[in-house]
Amino acid sequence: MPRLMIALASLLMTVAGCVNAPEGDSSSGGSSGGSNSSSSALTANSSGTHTVNGSISVPAGQQAGEVTTVNGSIRIAGGATLTEAHTVNGSIGVGAHASAVTLQTVNGGISLDEGAHISRDVASVNGDLTLHGGSEVTGSIANVNGKIELNGAHVGGGIRTVDGDIDVMGGSHVEGGILVERPSMSWFQWSNSKPRIVIGPGSVVQGNLRFEREVKLYVSDKATIGPVTGATPIRYSGDSPPA
Repeated sequence: MPRLMIALASLLMTVAGCVNAPEGDSSSGGSSGGSNSSSSALTANSSGTHTVNGSISVPAGQQAGEVTTVNGSIRIAGGATLTEAHTVNGSIGVGAHASAVTLQTVNGGISLDEGAHISRDVASVNGDLTLHGGSEVTGSIANVNGKIELNGAHVGGGIRTVDGDIDVMGGSHVEGGILVERPSMSWFQWSNSKPRIVIGPGSVVQGNLRFEREVKLYVSDKATIGPVTGATPIRYSGDSPPA
């Protein structure tokens, strides 16, 4: 089983532990409106909001604690702040200039709008990770399946995937390198296609680019990258590589 998959598998245990906390435990939200609710939608509050079946929203400009759900999406509006957001089956969307400590989902994508800031890590097992202009993740971003796309963004702790394509575009800056792990065929049936890694014009990837499986690595002649192991970079000119 890939090392990344082992690490991300803990997401399910983390979320399940939060939403199934004993009645009256502070992690379940108590009587503050953040209890184990099955309502279709909840608005997060400052002490933390947890549900099993339903989405959670954090209103614009509001400060919130930890928010968790099992079956539902999490939406963090512009300018809002919170500690952690966890879901199992659902996406996480972070509005412009909003901030959080950690974002984690199992089945769903994560998207950061302009100027959003995550002070630790962003992770999904099965889902796209999209960072728009001016957004920043101080820690790492990681998934197993799904496209990872940076457009004018900054990642401080590296990018990791097993079976996902990666686009580092728009002058993005990645510290900590890139790792594409070798899949474990004894556990999963992976796609036959090679992950496509693109480092676009003006983008910088500091640290090692390490590939434990075969990939297609395209690097713009106007990009800067660190040492490459396990792949041969294909240099290209212009805005995008060959199709």
